[in-house]
Amino acid sequence: MNENEWLAARFESDRPRLRAVAYRVLGSAAEADDAVQEAWLRISRSDAAAVENMSGWLTTIVARVSLNMLQSRKSRREELVDVPEDGGSHRPDTVADPEQEALLAESVGTAMLVILDTLTPAERLAFVLHDMFAVPFEEIAQIVDRTPAAARQLASRARRRVQRQSVVDPAAPDAGPRTVPVQEEGVDTFQEGKADFIRAFLTASREGDFEALLATLAPDIVVRSDQAAMRMSVATGMGVAEEIRGSDAVTRAFAKLSWAPVPALIDGSDGLAYVQDGVPRAAFRFGIADGLITSIDIQADLTGIDIVLC
Repeated sequence: MNENEWLAARFESDRPRLRAVAYRVLGSAAEADDAVQEAWLRISRSDAAAVENMSGWLTTIVARVSLNMLQSRKSRREELVDVPEDGGSHRPDTVADPEQEALLAESVGTAMLVILDTLTPAERLAFVLHDMFAVPFEEIAQIVDRTPAAARQLASRARRRVQRQSVVDPAAPDAGPRTVPVQEEGVDTFQEGKADFIRAFLTASREGDFEALLATLAPDIVVRSDQAAMRMSVATGMGVAEEIRGSDAVTRAFAKLSWAPVPALIDGSDGLAYVQDGVPRAAFRFGIADGLITSIDIQADLTGIDIVLC
């Protein structure tokens, strides 16, 4: 395999994550695809031999392309009311796949997309890259042409606006509009729906849906396993490590696993249990805050733990 073939293969392996970045910046599946394709054209003409952090490099290029597209869209906002966004470019008659649009929108949330659209392009990019994908401010600063401190301020300002706003959810099935409040920092109002949230994580993991799985995780999520779980991992193929940090690493670890935990109450709290021959062998405890999974504790030493399968 020559260098170009290797780069193309690596790009394809990162494509789902890159598309997820572009979608959150742009809010459109069609535009996200365009951004990723444009990024590939630039990458294919670049010298990648000296790149040390390939994922970070690919993310930076897609983010730059997405930011340029977002800034262009903002500057043409009034014109775009009547003119197709592609302006009659290479695919004027292409209609976005409604199913793909729906899956992407569901992974982010209609309310969040509406709020993100109220931010400036630089704020939106800083917030998406740092808060959703844990990109360091030093790297974000290079993309938005600011200092790291200024990039941090952009993300902080965006975060405050996101936390304070409430939006009307156009997908609400009732006759009138439904107000969807955005959560305040540190307040976990998702606990009531924790079981549904854990099931969404489980479904995305089983199906290998990178974007949906990534959307459930906090950027700084930590997964910890006890020694008994580590030993079980070798025999069952759960593929867990003693500690995994960061949403990208956790997504890669849990996507397309050949595991089959089931919903369960772990000491009275919603979680998952790995079951063999009808007997729980491991417990998965979830920490959830601000609508994202912040921690997963995997325990195979079940001494003193009360497990009720759901």
